[in-house]
Amino acid sequence: MVVLGADLHKRSHTIVVIDETGRKLAEKTISATAEGHLELRRWAAQWPDRRWGLEECRHLSRRLDAELVRAGESVVRVSPKLMAGVRRSTREPGKSDPIDALAVARAVLREPDLPVATLDGPDRAVRLLIDHREDLVGERTRHEQRLRWVLVELAIAEPSPRSLGRALVQTTLASVLAGRTEPVARFARDLLARIVELSTTIRALEHEIEILVRTLAPTLLALPGCGALTAAKIIGEAAGISRFRSKEAFARHNGTAPVPVWSGNVVRHRLNRGGNRQLNVALHRIAITQIRLGGQGRTYLDHRQASGDTRTEAIRALRRRLSDEVFRRLRADEAAGSTGLAAAA
Repeated sequence: MVVLGADLHKRSHTIVVIDETGRKLAEKTISATAEGHLELRRWAAQWPDRRWGLEECRHLSRRLDAELVRAGESVVRVSPKLMAGVRRSTREPGKSDPIDALAVARAVLREPDLPVATLDGPDRAVRLLIDHREDLVGERTRHEQRLRWVLVELAIAEPSPRSLGRALVQTTLASVLAGRTEPVARFARDLLARIVELSTTIRALEHEIEILVRTLAPTLLALPGCGALTAAKIIGEAAGISRFRSKEAFARHNGTAPVPVWSGNVVRHRLNRGGNRQLNVALHRIAITQIRLGGQGRTYLDHRQASGDTRTEAIRALRRRLSDEVFRRLRADEAAGSTGLAAAA
C-alpha cells in the first residue's frame, strides 16, 4: 500500500508517493485544472493499492477532493497543524511544495483516524452561509468603529456597545444626524446607511440559517446551550459526521481530546491546542452557556471542581463531554435524514 500526499495551490498541485515505511517513492507536479487532475489519476494508477491524503485547505482542495471521491479513490483530509511535527522531525530542512506534500503523506501514515473525504452535502451550504454571515458581521463591525469616531468628533453621544446593529438605535441616530450639515455628518450618514444595509442582510441570513439547521439537525439544536448559529458552525465545520470513525476521532479532530503530560505518580493532562479551532470554540460556547443557565452543565462543572479540578480544567472536561454528545446527536440527525430520503425515494 502506498500513500499519496498532496500540497495544493491555486495553479499547481505537488504529489509525493511514499510506501508503508514512509520512504519516498515518486514525486509529480500537475496544473490545478481538470486536465491536470485526469493526468494525476492516470499516473497514480501504477499503484493499485493506494490512499490519498489532501491538506485540508477549503477552496484549494475542494475540486481535487471531489474528483477523487467521485472516481472511487480512498481520500482522507489532513489538517495543516498535523504537518508541523513531521517537518520538524525530517532530515531535510526547509520548506517547499515537495517537502509539504511529503509531510502530508507521512501524517496519513502516523494518524489512523483522519476524517474521510466525502462529496459535498447540505452541510456545505450551511458552511457557506455561516462564513458569509461572519464576513458581513466583520465588515459591519469595521463600519461601526469608524462611525463611533465620527460621532465623537460631532459631539454626539455614542450608542451603548454592540447596539449599532439594532433597528431602533439606527433610526434614532439617523434622526439626530438628519439636521447636521457638516461634511463629517455626511460621512456619518453614509456609514450608518451601510450599517443598516448590512444589518438587514445579516438578519436575513440568520433566518435562512435557522430554517436550514432546524431541517438538518433538530436533535443537535435541542441540546441546551446550542443556538442556531452555533449549530450551523458545528454542522459546517464537521462536514458530515459519518466521516469520523468514532467519537474519539471526532474529539481529536475538534481539539477537545486532552493531551497526556504525566510521569510516575503524577497523572495530568494539558490543553490540546491542535484540531479544528472553529469547532472547539463552538463547543466552548455551548459549555459556557450551559454553565450560565444552570442544569446538567453546571452540575457537572461543580462535580469536577469538588473532585479537585480547577475551573479551567473542569470546563475543558465539560467540552470533551459535549463533544461526545454533539457526535451522538449529529449521528442521530444524519440517520434520520437518510431514512427520510430513503422513504421519499
